[in-house]
Amino acid sequence: MSEQTIEPLIVVGVDGSNHSKEAVRWAVAQAAMTGGRVHAVMAWEWNRNPFAIGPTAAETADAEVVTAEEAARRKLADTVAAAVGTSPGVPVFRRVEQGSPAQVLVDASKEADLMVVGTRGYGGFKGALLGSVSQQVVQYSAGTVVLVREGEDRND
Repeated sequence: MSEQTIEPLIVVGVDGSNHSKEAVRWAVAQAAMTGGRVHAVMAWEWNRNPFAIGPTAAETADAEVVTAEEAARRKLADTVAAAVGTSPGVPVFRRVEQGSPAQVLVDASKEADLMVVGTRGYGGFKGALLGSVSQQVVQYSAGTVVLVREGEDRND
């Protein structure tokens, strides 16, 4: 009987910040060491003010949603390429999902062998040790979470 080996899945949260670029680098390096694959996940939210939707806004709402999703896809691709280039040496799949970043990442953790996030994204206070999304992922993740700080020493 032949035993089929499944590559470990490392999910990394990406928002375009330097912290998330470091997280992508760390996830790719870990995947290279363990024979794994990486899913780089970016969430996007559509916030509509229901009191502001008139006939014109309602007609263009679907086009704007597609535009917001496409912008997230482009940002994810650019961030991954800036972090690890276009040929990182391990499979890196890009996923864009609609929803709050913390919830999207917590949901993604259910299928992951390892979850990787940067300590902070674009929001919050400059001196904060942990961002709100990172904190929620650590608290509610279905498995092990690695927090990567911007500028940590790497073995490159």
